[in-house]
Amino acid sequence: MVCSRCESPVVRFAVPDSYREYAPSEASTATICTRCLRVRPRSETDGTSRSERADVTAVSEAFPTRQKPAVGIALALELCTSLARNRDRLEALLADLEQAGTDPLLTLERLCRDPTIEPETDLERRVHQLEQLLY
Repeated sequence: MVCSRCESPVVRFAVPDSYREYAPSEASTATICTRCLRVRPRSETDGTSRSERADVTAVSEAFPTRQKPAVGIALALELCTSLARNRDRLEALLADLEQAGTDPLLTLERLCRDPTIEPETDLERRVHQLEQLLY
């Protein structure tokens, strides 16, 4: 499968039930583009198993190596497309990631420095805005 925006490969992943409210359309499975980081819902009938693990290294080594935090970062990237509309959900998701031992802002900063990706959203600007929002 490829991204409809930039035609780069996408990675399919299962969304944990605890993160479903942060997923596009509250989907149980989603995809993330390996280049523009666009996250889109996937239907249950497309062959993705609910237990399928995200291959985050296919996207970037900046992603956490554990599945749930990696999925959380992917979902945060999608929520970053509109801080005004997604502020409350984004704050809650980032707080959950921090409590689980992941530094989401550091991860986003590392993604900004990854030369293999060209995010759909201006991540550098979003990181700055998130720092102001959260601290």
